[in-house]
Amino acid sequence: MKVRLWEIFKVFTKIGAILIGGGYVILPILKDEIIEQRNWISEDELVDYYAISQSLPGLIAANISIFIGYKLRGKLGALAATVGMITAPFICIASIAAIVSKIIGWPPLQSILWGVDFGVIVLIIASVQELWGKAISDKFALLMFFVFLFAILKWKIPPTPIILSSIVIGIAYKLILKKRGFE
Repeated sequence: MKVRLWEIFKVFTKIGAILIGGGYVILPILKDEIIEQRNWISEDELVDYYAISQSLPGLIAANISIFIGYKLRGKLGALAATVGMITAPFICIASIAAIVSKIIGWPPLQSILWGVDFGVIVLIIASVQELWGKAISDKFALLMFFVFLFAILKWKIPPTPIILSSIVIGIAYKLILKKRGFE
């Protein structure tokens, strides 16, 4: 299936326009738009792209759009998806930058933002639910989840060492399983 560049751009512009709350809320939106409506990639690919996108510097939304666009149409697809993803937010930011300091204290805007906070929390929880079934696949994965969660909450370890440690542990674990004939 060869997806047109214009179609990639349009879909990612739409996603970028409705994406509120950052990269964590993108997973349910991508699942609906990219998998369920268009069948462009599989759920496993989405989870993999999402995990890699979180590990890379930059915005999760931009990173994941690069992976999906590249899968669909190579470098030009990656470019179309990324430009689409950032177009609406760029226009919005450029449009409101001059007046934001004047309206931030406006009570109706405060009410809107208060309500949006709950929507973002719901989308983050939906993302966790989506990832949980794919990422926590055995007892070792569950143990690693709680070890890293404890490290973050108790010792305030920043994300970079957690990600790097999980990469090393994941590689070692899979190599051990393969060597023992379990995989």
